Order: sequence, then structure tokens, then C-alpha cells
Amino acid sequence: MAGRIAQLRNRLEPPPRAVDWSILVLVVFETLSGVLSLGAGHPANALLFVAHGVAGLSLVALVGFKLYRVRHRVLDSRLHDRTTAISVLLAIVALAALGTGIAWVAGVEIRFGFWTLLNVHIGFGLLVIPILLVHLRSRFHTPSRADFEGRRRALQYGALLVFGAAAYRATEIAGAVQGTTRRFTGSRPLPEGSGNASFPVTSWVADDPDPIDTDAWSLSVVGLVSDPLELGVSDLDPDETQSVLLDCTSGWYTEQDWTGIRLGDLLDSAGVAAAGRWVTVRSVTGYRWSFPIEEAREMLLATRVGDEPLSHGHGAPLRLVAPDRRGFQWVKWIETIEVRRRRDPAQWVAVLVSGFS
Repeated sequence: MAGRIAQLRNRLEPPPRAVDWSILVLVVFETLSGVLSLGAGHPANALLFVAHGVAGLSLVALVGFKLYRVRHRVLDSRLHDRTTAISVLLAIVALAALGTGIAWVAGVEIRFGFWTLLNVHIGFGLLVIPILLVHLRSRFHTPSRADFEGRRRALQYGALLVFGAAAYRATEIAGAVQGTTRRFTGSRPLPEGSGNASFPVTSWVADDPDPIDTDAWSLSVVGLVSDPLELGVSDLDPDETQSVLLDCTSGWYTEQDWTGIRLGDLLDSAGVAAAGRWVTVRSVTGYRWSFPIEEAREMLLATRVGDEPLSHGHGAPLRLVAPDRRGFQWVKWIETIEVRRRRDPAQWVAVLVSGFS
């Protein structure tokens, strides 16, 4: 039996350099697709999540080949060198990233404080990159064209892809058997409920301002507009209610009734210039996000959720409701709406440093 398993492995396993470079390519793909998935809330993006899952499970097989090949070098201390420790660390972190991702899809429910397994999976996945770069400094080998050519190699990679797809489907079935319901994003539903207490208060990075004094607060509509606006709480007349699903990158989603003012109505009142193509929504913390103006027009500036005024933790006095966008793009504690010619490039810095000042 052992001999047959070894024969099968030899037929399925690409050459060592091909395995190593395939792992590198898939790690880069997993990182990029994972980062992109954080902002992909529209159902049209579902294929991105499937590709991320299939590639990740294909990576499991490649990592297995790699670990089997180097097992003697790792287990025998006489063969250790100055790079062994970083190689072992890389293997542990990579396996942790793969394992937590598989467990989340399969329906395992474990929390680490405020973090779900999905958060832990993302954290390990991001940690793989710097460790891998250090590892490559000492283990880099230029691939040969012969490592990837030929009918046998095509069949091997085809088998890896089939394995990844089959394993992805199996984990989904395992989750369904346990009664786990997930959106295409991987998020799970919260128990049904309405209002502030029915879903968690989450903040991006360090965003946690003191409760806002509504008497001193104002909303500015500025930028490429003919009539800039400065509105206080008494000037807001919430007149529209929408039922919109909030999908948080922490791994949960909830559908709530949100009441507020259409962002498009404020833009019409301010008079958008012909050059205006993007709308940046900015928080009192400095956090901000930009949206194409036609999409922004359909968004809601909410003052209430369910039958209740927004709580401070949920963004009072005003938060953005952005259909088909992930939760971190639903800007809280809004103080400025800016119409721009282009997307705000500083938003990428703001998402990392907002709240620290």
C-alpha cells in the first residue's frame, strides 16, 4: 500500500522547483484576491471568492508535497542551517492560514476575543508574505522552462485544480451539513433582530471617537459643487427608509431597515459641477472612502436603524449606508461629503492611520 501511495505521489507531484514556484504564485494570488475580496460586496464578485477558495485548497496539496520533500532536513537537527527556523515558521503560519480558512468554510465556530476564525485567517494570510520574502532571500532558485513543459505537467496541474475544486465543494457541504449559512463572501448571518443591539459595533483600525456633541456637529457638502452646504442636525429631515444588508469583513451580516436622507438629494441641493465624478465620504476620525458619483447618489445617509436613532457606536449622528459594499466602507460619524474629479488617493493612507490622532 505504501508503495502504491508513493507511486501515485510521484505521478501527481511536479518537480521540486515547479512546486516551489507554484506555491509562490498561489501565495501571491491568494494575497491579492484576499485583499480585493475585502472590498467586494456585490454578488457579481462571487467568482473572486470561489477562485480564492479553490486556489487555497490547491495550495494545500502543493504545501504537502513541499513538506514531504523537506521532512528529513527539518526533523534531523544535524541538517539545520541558519535558514531552517524561518522555513519552519513559514510552514507553521502558512498551514495556520490554510487551516483557519478551511475551518471557517466548513462551519467551525471559534472566537478569539473579538476575532472570528475568518479574522484569524486573514491575519495569518497577511503574515505569510513578509516571512516568505525573508525565506526567498536564501532559498531562491531560478525555475527552468523544462519544469513546466509537457503533457504530464499539464495533467499534474489539472489534477491539482480538480483537487482544489473538489475540496472546496466538500468544505461547503460540510458547512451545510452543520447548518451553517454563508453568503458568497463567507459571512454568516446574525440572529434576526432590529435596531442597534441586534448587530455588533465594529470599528476600522483605531476609529473610536468620543460621542459627538450634536449641537456643535455639522455636515459639510463641498468640492465641485456650485452651492456648498453646511447642515446641522436640525437641518436633516430623514424621509426615506431602505432595507439594506450590511456585510462585515469580520464574518457576519445582517439586514436592517435604515432611515435617513438620500445622498443624491444632498448632491442635487449642492449642485454638482460637470467635472464631478467621485464622492468622498469623510468621518470625524479622518477615515474616508470614495465612490463613483452615480453609485453614491443611490446611497443613504442614515440617522436611524430599525425604530431607533443610531447609537454612537453605530455612527451617530450620521453614517453611510452603501448597498453591495462591505461594512468598512459604510463610513461612520460623517462630517464631510466632498465631490471630486478623481478618487481620493489619500483614502489608502487614511484607512491605516485614522483614529490615531
